[in-house]
Amino acid sequence: MNSLALPDVASQLNSYQDTPLKLVGMQGIALPIRLAGQPLNAYVDAGVSLDKSKARGIHMSRLYLALEALEDQELTVPLLNEVLDCFLDSHSDLSTTAHLSIKGDVLFKRPALLSQLAGWKAYPFEVNAIRSGQETRITVKLDIGYSSTCPCSAALARQLIQKQFNKDFAGKDLQHAELHDWLGSSQGIVATPHSQRSTATLTVHLAEQYNKEFPLLVLLERVESALGTALQTAVKRVDEQAFALANGQNTMFCEDAARRIHQALLEEICVQGFHLRIAHMESLHAHDAVAESAWNWGNQK
Repeated sequence: MNSLALPDVASQLNSYQDTPLKLVGMQGIALPIRLAGQPLNAYVDAGVSLDKSKARGIHMSRLYLALEALEDQELTVPLLNEVLDCFLDSHSDLSTTAHLSIKGDVLFKRPALLSQLAGWKAYPFEVNAIRSGQETRITVKLDIGYSSTCPCSAALARQLIQKQFNKDFAGKDLQHAELHDWLGSSQGIVATPHSQRSTATLTVHLAEQYNKEFPLLVLLERVESALGTALQTAVKRVDEQAFALANGQNTMFCEDAARRIHQALLEEICVQGFHLRIAHMESLHAHDAVAESAWNWGNQK
């Protein structure tokens, strides 16, 4: 048996060891976690600052092993703080700042508009935490899909329907049955407005006093309620008709969507600041329409 000590190259000095580093760690660690009451396959980034210029590197294995605490419990703000504390405790002679990022897709079962059907929707999320001293900053990023019907297109479609109406009925005495049939035919409704699948990406800074489970469902329900045209899962024809009605009575530009969500997030007590980006994946153009808004966000990204 070889009794020689294993070499520790990380402890050896080199000519570049006079510069502290903002972050050193690992990216894309596969990890099973629990979030919103369900097991998820997540990917984790973990790191600490390297403030001691005489040290060549950090102890990455210590960070990796500390992540085991995330496997057994619901992901909460206190649990996240415990892991960050462990990062710093294990690097007390090297680091003053700890970083942790968790990414994945969370599934929520969402009901249809009118029928008793329901189905699962995936919402991409990202939780980011930075601990410096006794201060922890936690942000939650969430992508929420919805449908948007263009107000301009809707107005242009109505004008064409009016034009067709004048063409078909100019100088005629209208009968209710005849008009009823005309309104239900492609001869009468000659144009429809264009709509598109759209995405709201919100990044919220959780309030410092917030100390619970991550409010993903709270945030998405507030946003979907503000927009009124959330993407559907399982539907019957009655649901599809209700969705068409919601889009027709709820047309919006990307600017409208951004302002609606902005106002909705201002009412959420767990939010201390936010940035949101709206993208309407246009069906008319080969490019997207986008809008951004922020509150209490400063120069952060």
